[in-house]
Amino acid sequence: LAPVIERYPGLRLPGGWDGFEVAVRAVLGQQVSVAAARTLASRIVQRYGIAIEPVAGADLNRLFPGPEQLADADMDQMGITQARINTIQGIARALLDGRVDFALEQPLQHFINRWVQLPGIGEWTAHYIAMRVLKHPDAFPAADLILRREANPLGDPVSTKALQTLAESWRPWRAYSVMYLWRAATDSAAARKEPT
Repeated sequence: LAPVIERYPGLRLPGGWDGFEVAVRAVLGQQVSVAAARTLASRIVQRYGIAIEPVAGADLNRLFPGPEQLADADMDQMGITQARINTIQGIARALLDGRVDFALEQPLQHFINRWVQLPGIGEWTAHYIAMRVLKHPDAFPAADLILRREANPLGDPVSTKALQTLAESWRPWRAYSVMYLWRAATDSAAARKEPT
C-alpha cells in the first residue's frame, strides 16, 4: 500500500446519499460491467423513479425509486435477471418491515449479519453496502477480485482468506485500504494502455 498512499495521500470513503439506491446498484453491478449496471439502474429509474421538476441545465427529472416502489415492481423485460429482481425486491421488503436498515450507529458485524440473511446478499455485497452507505471505515469486501489481484500484483490473485489475513493489520481502517487498492488497480490498468 505504501507507494499508492504516497502517490494519493488522503483518499477518503465516498458514500451515497440514499442507502436503498446504493444497495440496488450493488446488486445490479454483480458480475456485470459498470456500464451495464448503469444501464439497468437507468431503466429502473425511468420506469419507477419519482418524477420531479426538471433541473435547469441538467438531464435530471426523476429520483431513484424507494423500497415502496420496488417491493412488488414488475421488472421483467428490463434485462435484469430473475435472481437479481428477487434480491432487489427482498431488500425492499426487508427495509420496509425493519429486518435491515442503514442506521449509522450499528456495529459493522451486526449490519453484515443481518444483510447476509437476505437471499442474494453475500459478504462482498454486505461489506460494499456498509462501506458506501454507512461509510464504515473497517468494511472490507475481501472476495473482490481486484483487491485480491492488487494484494499480489506480480503473481496470481491471493485467496479471499489470505487477503483477510493480510488485512488484519489494517484494522480498523480496512475500507481505506480498499480505496487505495482500487486506485492502484486503476493506475495499473492505465499503465497497460500507455503506448510503449
